[in-house]
Amino acid sequence: IVMDFKHPDGRTAAVMLPRCSLLVMAGESRYLWTHGITPRKYDVIQASEFGQKVGTITADAGDITLNRRETRTSFTFRKVRRSPCNCIYPSVCDSQKGQQRQVQPSFPHSEMEAAKLEQEYVHKVYEDIASHFSSTRHSPWPRIVEFLRLLPKGSIVADVGCGNGKYLGINEDLYIVGCDRSKNLVDICGEKNFQAFVCDALSVPIRSGSCDACISIAVIHHFSTAERRLATIRELARLLRPGGTALIYVWAMEQEYKNQKSKYLKGKNGGKGKEEEINTGTAQGLLSDQMLDSSSQDAACSDRLLADSQDESCAAEPAAGSRLPVHTNRTSFHSQDLLVPWHLKGGTKKKGEGVGTVLCPAGSKQSQGLSRVFHRYYHVFCEGELEAACRSLDCVRVQKSYYDQGNWCVVLEKL
Repeated sequence: IVMDFKHPDGRTAAVMLPRCSLLVMAGESRYLWTHGITPRKYDVIQASEFGQKVGTITADAGDITLNRRETRTSFTFRKVRRSPCNCIYPSVCDSQKGQQRQVQPSFPHSEMEAAKLEQEYVHKVYEDIASHFSSTRHSPWPRIVEFLRLLPKGSIVADVGCGNGKYLGINEDLYIVGCDRSKNLVDICGEKNFQAFVCDALSVPIRSGSCDACISIAVIHHFSTAERRLATIRELARLLRPGGTALIYVWAMEQEYKNQKSKYLKGKNGGKGKEEEINTGTAQGLLSDQMLDSSSQDAACSDRLLADSQDESCAAEPAAGSRLPVHTNRTSFHSQDLLVPWHLKGGTKKKGEGVGTVLCPAGSKQSQGLSRVFHRYYHVFCEGELEAACRSLDCVRVQKSYYDQGNWCVVLEKL
């Protein structure tokens, strides 16, 4: 008879079990692969062996035949574990699944909790996935390019959260320097001969009032409290000279706006091979693309000023102790504060590199399972929220604000 095995990644294997045979399963075959005997009248077997040898059925069309099933009797013996399990398959281990649920982080309600959440679910994650992340971030977004190219020749510009340096070489007439929380991404900038250094977006070691312009692209939504998000905007303003401008992009709660779906939602129907190219996410202080790189037609999006007021349901802070939900990629958001998965592809795990499974931060004991999935913290902004935060600062004014393919955007001027 033939027993069918299936791996969690979709691979299958059919194994021939001859009469009076004994099959011992251990390791992956026992704990990771599911197995069973599918009800049917005939099995496809190797013609050369005619069911007399244990082995995997191959797809050689010249050496397969049908074998009619007869009455069978089988016995299954399992060893029962009496103590907690610490196997290397936590994603399918009943004992460790409970531990993983306990790892799921709560919404922070103090400065210390916020910093810890960002360290585990933003900073560490992007150090680990920097190379893969960089390989999916290559095409600049048109409206950001337009902002940089309209700056006067010789302008001093800071890209706070430069990631892999996608915008550092856009305009050679500017003196532009990047900074990022991820050392690995800063190293990638160096390999491209860009000027970049490591720092936190909350404290940028650049002299006050020394920049003609700043950009912060998909960075601020990785800070986990309103106070820390506002502090980041205030830090951008500190860098600017009077009259200097800053461009800020954050991920929008509204991924369907004016009856138009963002490219993030449209990507749900894209080819499987494109999954990582349009995967969302970045680190605090990193450059992030939450959507497909914009086409030239995006530059024609109309600007509009937003109302100062916010939707009360959007502005409500999560209850104390509430757990952060895990978002399903390519779907609408149902919570402002959430964890977004990143599916790591390619390469081998380096020593000490964390691999998140289910809800595990990088580097955790539970992060050694099958699925190389990392989870990153995001706060997605509701309409008017970013502009309201900017208007709360008396040192800047909002020149304009607009919606650009799933992001809320503002241009600030230093007073």
